[in-house]
Amino acid sequence: MNVSAPLDFNGDPPLGDKYARIAADVARQGWSVQDGFLDGESTAALKIEALRLRESGAYRRAGVGRGETMQVRPELRRDHIAWLDGMDENDATLHYLRELEILRQVLNGSLFLGLFDFEGHLAEYPPGAFYRRHLDQHHDSDGRVLSCVLYLNRDWTPGDGGELRLYLPDEGGQRDIAPRAGTLVCFLSSVFEHEVLPTHMSRHSFAGWFRRRAL
Repeated sequence: MNVSAPLDFNGDPPLGDKYARIAADVARQGWSVQDGFLDGESTAALKIEALRLRESGAYRRAGVGRGETMQVRPELRRDHIAWLDGMDENDATLHYLRELEILRQVLNGSLFLGLFDFEGHLAEYPPGAFYRRHLDQHHDSDGRVLSCVLYLNRDWTPGDGGELRLYLPDEGGQRDIAPRAGTLVCFLSSVFEHEVLPTHMSRHSFAGWFRRRAL
């Protein structure tokens, strides 16, 4: 699956309510939380694909940094990931990528963000795993513009942990977001520090970034 070129979408994107709400939220505050962005059947299909990939050995320990500077730092993060470019072109993944492509075109058309493509990975946080506070944008590149995290965890309860803690610099506060199935969280990659709080259950997500051509 090629993720270095734009994803194709034929025709004008339908401006559905959920895409418009995300664009309006990003324009107003730089972040958005949309419960039920992906329907239950599609979310369940993605979870099945994630479990299949895990059983096949496609997941690897996640690191920090990139390229030659990438290091596995368990004191900072303890998740396991499978990158999009290593996945099979299955119906569940392609359906979600089509949803993201519609969102990309809506964001570009309304906010002129210059989003070019999407990179992403499936992630599993086993019990006890976390990811300490960080920014998604690399120090040596401004390519990542908008972070997007879709959650795949059905029947998640507050006692399960694993919330995404989003730090809100303009408000001087924070917001904790439960990783419930079908919820999509989007935020500007260069602005919002965030962390994954320790989870007590196996926690699955599809995390990624809309990118522009780096300057």
